[in-house]
Amino acid sequence: MPVRLFTLMLAAVVLAVGWGASCVIWRAAEVGELVGPLSPRSWDALTVVAVGTGSSYENPERLGPSTGIAWKDDVLLVDVGRGVAEALRLSKIPVSQPSRVLLTSLMPESTMGLDDLLFTGWRQDRQRPVEIVGPRGTRAFVEALLAAYRPGQEALGRALALGNDGIQVEVAEADDGFLADWDGLSVSAVALPGGPTPGLAWRFEAGGRSVVVGGVGWGEERLVAFAKGANALVHEAAYVPPPEDIEAAGVIADPERLRREGGLHTSLLDVGELAHRAGVETLVLIRMRPPPFYDIQITSHVDDTFSGKVVVPEDGDELTP
Repeated sequence: MPVRLFTLMLAAVVLAVGWGASCVIWRAAEVGELVGPLSPRSWDALTVVAVGTGSSYENPERLGPSTGIAWKDDVLLVDVGRGVAEALRLSKIPVSQPSRVLLTSLMPESTMGLDDLLFTGWRQDRQRPVEIVGPRGTRAFVEALLAAYRPGQEALGRALALGNDGIQVEVAEADDGFLADWDGLSVSAVALPGGPTPGLAWRFEAGGRSVVVGGVGWGEERLVAFAKGANALVHEAAYVPPPEDIEAAGVIADPERLRREGGLHTSLLDVGELAHRAGVETLVLIRMRPPPFYDIQITSHVDDTFSGKVVVPEDGDELTP
């Protein structure tokens, strides 16, 4: 065999082996990011983590609504929508790290991930109870949820010798006037009336900065007053298309149901005016579902009435207000 041909063949083999090894290493690193243990995080400033930015509708690009408020060595979650464990991993936060859950309502889209957070975090060696604070009815909801899981919980605990502390919860119900200080993070709540369930908005202040998280589409006047002067407002911007637009796309829709759904949410067409009236610096939009399909389509609507900064985050994005 000619020396040149042998050399070329040898080089091709070396390249193939190197390429294969690189693929194995790359895949191992990728798998490590997907399933490997995460170290607890800390933050130097009050930070908003867009853990999950989707709505109650299935959307593989946006998991269910959950907003992280990070301060020092802790992170609390406002709402826990579907897929919250995966959403926390996208945010590079261990599912066992959040110590508190604050609910804006007991609507399913805000609570569907609570069992995921509790039981997945327990398996990952959570060492302390999770505190859950929500509107009236939260205690009964949590008690019923845990009762439904108790046979499986006890079996899993015995099988894996899991400690009891990590699956314990402490429940409190909040209304107007709720106020707490958690390691220098001031937390307050206001009731938002007019919806099908009790609703709450939450305000967080630390390090001279402030964030308000809405989450429900009713009680607009109270939300505006509560969010006055905040550095950031995190709130939904739902687009409920008119029936004729849906029908033109070949989708059969119930006009009355669309009207009712629109009444549950703050519209994309109205959220800019709400933020303008509240005088906030930054508006962070969550609970998104297409259409619109592109960020510029969303911000172009909001910019008509709000001159501040508009953020349309992806799952896992972080913002320092």
